[in-house]
Amino acid sequence: MSDELTPEQVAELVEQIDRGTDPYQLPPELIEEPEPAKAPAPDEGEGDHSLYYYILKMTVGEKLKLALRGNRDARNILIRDPTRMVARFVLQNPRITDDEVVAIARNRNLDAEILRIIGEHREWSHHPQVRAGLVTNPKTPVAVALRFVGTLNERELRLLAKSKNISSAISSSAKRLLMQRAG
Repeated sequence: MSDELTPEQVAELVEQIDRGTDPYQLPPELIEEPEPAKAPAPDEGEGDHSLYYYILKMTVGEKLKLALRGNRDARNILIRDPTRMVARFVLQNPRITDDEVVAIARNRNLDAEILRIIGEHREWSHHPQVRAGLVTNPKTPVAVALRFVGTLNERELRLLAKSKNISSAISSSAKRLLMQRAG
């Protein structure tokens, strides 16, 4: 399968994955969530490294399936995949947690499209840490960030007003809100 898929091919692939008739077989350790209390054994030092290279060699179709069904470790790697569609599918994984979304919202290396999707998601946009992460992330589209500036607390607004790492529109909006709340 080539690196580029048409929308029709993606729709067919998602339908096949949902039915369980897709041609991709993924190892169970990439699908099942690891036990939270389990500490890595001393000889497991390169587990993430080998997982990264395993995912790197996958086709786009395999990555899409893994993004929809994969565990936390796979999601953390796939969210940074250069294929935008793969990262969007990670956000559609039903097992993605609020903590993961907060980390994604704060990640300054991600595509603005991913941050826009998070900002438009009804459930995630109600989470205060997600809103703060989006507003302080310089890659977040200005329109999305401006929607959430008014929801931040005074301490966060003071930091925004002084920040040089964000858009001047967001910084000036934070200053304006601070003056309104003070007066």
